[in-house]
Amino acid sequence: MRRTKLVFAFLAIAMVFLTADRSSAHFNLNQNVRVHHVVRSENGLDVYLRIPLSYVVAELVGPEGVDGLPVPAPYTYNQIEDGVVMHYVDQVELRDNPDGLALLAVGGLVLSVEGQVPTASVIAMRLHPLGSEPGFATLAEAKNALSAKDEFPAGDETYVGDVMLDLHLRYATGPVEDYALSYSSDPGLTGQEDTANLILDYNGDQVRTYRATGLMHEPISVSGSATAAASTFVVEGIRHIIEGPDHVLFVLCMIIGAVNLHSLLARVTGFTLGHTVTLILGFFGVAPSGDWFIPTVELAIALSIIYAAVMAVRPPERNHGDLKAFAITSGIGLLHGFGFSFMLHQILRVDAPNVWHSLLAFNVGVEIGQLMIVLLVWPLVLILRKQPGRIWVGSRAAVAACASLVAMVWVVQRAEFFL
Repeated sequence: MRRTKLVFAFLAIAMVFLTADRSSAHFNLNQNVRVHHVVRSENGLDVYLRIPLSYVVAELVGPEGVDGLPVPAPYTYNQIEDGVVMHYVDQVELRDNPDGLALLAVGGLVLSVEGQVPTASVIAMRLHPLGSEPGFATLAEAKNALSAKDEFPAGDETYVGDVMLDLHLRYATGPVEDYALSYSSDPGLTGQEDTANLILDYNGDQVRTYRATGLMHEPISVSGSATAAASTFVVEGIRHIIEGPDHVLFVLCMIIGAVNLHSLLARVTGFTLGHTVTLILGFFGVAPSGDWFIPTVELAIALSIIYAAVMAVRPPERNHGDLKAFAITSGIGLLHGFGFSFMLHQILRVDAPNVWHSLLAFNVGVEIGQLMIVLLVWPLVLILRKQPGRIWVGSRAAVAACASLVAMVWVVQRAEFFL
């Protein structure tokens, strides 16, 4: 009875997590990537920044007025559509005083050199409607994006969430060895915790790529070191597997299905080999490109959890069991590797500088995250196995059942694409 209650409690928590409402923000967040190209010179630093406009103005919305609408943020106006407050770009204010918007954006960015925060000069600013914005993955693309004739092409009403803001900032500091980047703003947007921040540091012929997730309230130190740059992708790899519940559940089922250390190593090695191959292949585009492919992989990953849970409670095979487990987890690892590559595509371009360093560092982070789960769970498995048989059997069955039920919810959700 106690075990049954625990199972239902687990499921209740899982359902809350899966069905939580993420649509409460006033501003749409249709893009959550911030890109920084930082060029060093004898005169100081030039920063080419792309940031969604919502990050700049969302926290500047005023209190609600007598008309039921909040006081609009600078460079925006509000309308109620289907009972929801929507925010549009005020193109008149933008044309009258474009420098003011640039200063708002600069105010949230904190670049420090040796503990001091130098003043930024705004060299250029451009806004682009989402979907028609020029590339910004390389320094040449960033410069080209900021060379557009108009600061914002006049047109129809445009949602704030559908606009990207590009800035060219100059910090006249003289030669800089190390610096740090962070943000002081908190726009209060749904999904902002998943913000992908990319920093590309140009130091002569060397280019280092740094990566961080979230609002970047904690400064990212940029030293020009290849190891320091790679470490940020290691952290992202760890985060992706630890914060990815589908990957965690599969690894968990894989662990409880192992009968001994040799069996565990066979499973872990197979999974590692499989997902490493497709992480690399998927990232470089060696995979189907149809719209059906990503939903199919996500559905297959959910099904792989159910399969792993069933295999975890089946009696172990006496002959060649570890070899079979190695083959199975290698095959399933191929699916999860494509899942990893989908995420990596959101934070790294194939033509980005030092792409192999970043790619391999991300994969190392995934392996570290997987190892952390193993080191946490395997000792608990060994302890439970020393208890009376029914305790271990019941505990393993409860974990497998919970994993299967959560995965079934995902299967139903992800199968909707095909209906």
